[in-house]
Amino acid sequence: MSPSPKELSLPPAHAPAYWAEACKHLVKKDRVLRRLIPQFNAEALQTRGDPFVTLARSIVGQQVSTKSADATWKRFAALPESMTPEHLLLLKVDDMRAAGLSARKVDYLVDLALHFTQKRLHVQEWAQMDDEAVIAELVAIRGIGRWTAEMFLIFYLLRPNVLPLDDAGLLKGISLNYFSGDPVSRSDAREVAEAWKPWCTVATWYIWRSLDPQPVAY
Repeated sequence: MSPSPKELSLPPAHAPAYWAEACKHLVKKDRVLRRLIPQFNAEALQTRGDPFVTLARSIVGQQVSTKSADATWKRFAALPESMTPEHLLLLKVDDMRAAGLSARKVDYLVDLALHFTQKRLHVQEWAQMDDEAVIAELVAIRGIGRWTAEMFLIFYLLRPNVLPLDDAGLLKGISLNYFSGDPVSRSDAREVAEAWKPWCTVATWYIWRSLDPQPVAY
């Protein structure tokens, strides 16, 4: 028998302030999450607390598996003295390529670092801006599309109601958990996620967990 909302264990200390409330809502509203949340309740979304690192990791992770992205990031992050925009701009392109980055991703990372060093971003205002305003600013950076911007909203700003419909893992998780493995469209995913509002971020995180028990972090 699945636990009732009252029987859910408390989330870890690093969880966003809204996490416990969101989990209670989701186990009431969604049969799949009623099963998944108790399985992974000891973990929760966690921010790395650095906007540049979060965006850089998201660029490295584009269009590759989580495992491949982690391995490439470890090699790349070992190159600079510290992972800051200033130190990244000192790296040699050949060294970045040798770490496993494509020429295109190297260009994107350099452009990202320039946006930070040249103060072209409203970093201090992001916490007060709404989701779409942050996305609009980020997608102006080369190599950052809506998916990367949404990962930033989730993993850095910890926004509670992000539904990343371009995320292959989310669509796969919805397919397996709600449609017996049949392919799903974005509209199918939107329909499932109606029950998740206003906590789509939390639901997405648990759907990801159903595919990979190791929490993703950008």
